[in-house]
Amino acid sequence: MKAKKIVKIIAITLACVIGAVALIIGGYVGYVAVQYYRIEDNFELQTENGRDKKAGLNDVFTVMTYNTGFGAYSPDYSFFMDTGVMDDGTEVVGKYAKGRDKADVKKNVDGQTDIIKNADADFYFLQEVDEKADRSYGINMKSVFSAAFENRSATYAENFHTANLFYPFNDPIGRTDAGILTLSSYNIQSAVRRSFPLTDNFIDKLFDLDRCFAVHYLPLEGSDKFLVLINLHMSAYDKGGAVRAQQLEMLNGVLKEERAKGNYVVAGGDFNHCLIADYFESDEQALSHFESRQQVPEWVKNSVLHNSELAEGFRIASDKDVATCRGADIPYEKGVNYTNTIDGFIVSDNVEVVAVNTLNTEYAFSDHNPVVLKFALL
Repeated sequence: MKAKKIVKIIAITLACVIGAVALIIGGYVGYVAVQYYRIEDNFELQTENGRDKKAGLNDVFTVMTYNTGFGAYSPDYSFFMDTGVMDDGTEVVGKYAKGRDKADVKKNVDGQTDIIKNADADFYFLQEVDEKADRSYGINMKSVFSAAFENRSATYAENFHTANLFYPFNDPIGRTDAGILTLSSYNIQSAVRRSFPLTDNFIDKLFDLDRCFAVHYLPLEGSDKFLVLINLHMSAYDKGGAVRAQQLEMLNGVLKEERAKGNYVVAGGDFNHCLIADYFESDEQALSHFESRQQVPEWVKNSVLHNSELAEGFRIASDKDVATCRGADIPYEKGVNYTNTIDGFIVSDNVEVVAVNTLNTEYAFSDHNPVVLKFALL
């Protein structure tokens, strides 16, 4: 009788524990679900530190795009969501969800700031810029970059906002507020945030960004047309490339609309598509162009972009000589990580590409290299 009573007590205790755990998990899932929201499409962006100087039809402009990787990606950093396969078939997966520590993030952000300042560009398209995030240890990258260019007009489009994520368990992401930052030496008359299509999978949405692009309208001296600058960051973790195809369709619609108005259009950023395919006879050549000891990732096989896929009157401006992004499934080692060019620009046919170059930083402060475009208006 005594044994039966002990068993009953144990069973009740276990049931209570399991019930409490289930209640905690259910409550947390509910909290995350309530916290999640999508930012509305066609959201008007505020321009900070507005400049009066207008761009000119005869000016030659320089624009840099740079994915800053929330300040985490030192050469020895790998990211927990990135996976890959070595040439010998060994599967690899990244390690960290946050930056390694605050000092390392600060070092990277300071290094990025120096690179950006040394480029002396008229415009900057910056992606993965944290404003307030546990993953970057509270370092406000938006403020750091804006302060370095306090004489520039600036817009900020939020594209990653999460509840307090306790995953992965060994290195929880925590809370994140991040976005894309655009800096301009010239007057921005208006700007709007456009929301890209996303996956329908709710769990995937929690760990991916609220993908968007920011459209900026710059008045031109002596013209009723605009220089339209688009800062974008397309999806990365998209099996089969289906979501990226929807995003490209939306972007093409905007490009077509702006060109029909007679505007001059430059779209740039992290496309998460191979942008150098038209330099080669086949996609396979483009995908394996850079030296590597890893197999070509499945995600990029389904995301090769050609000029023929763009709205009429548009073309890609990219650099095939220096890759712009490294695989972050392993720490960086030159000639070992898979690399390709996924950062660059799309320009309209009334824009002349004077030069486009990738700055080879050897991924010192990010898993991306910055790309610089010099262009003129025709």
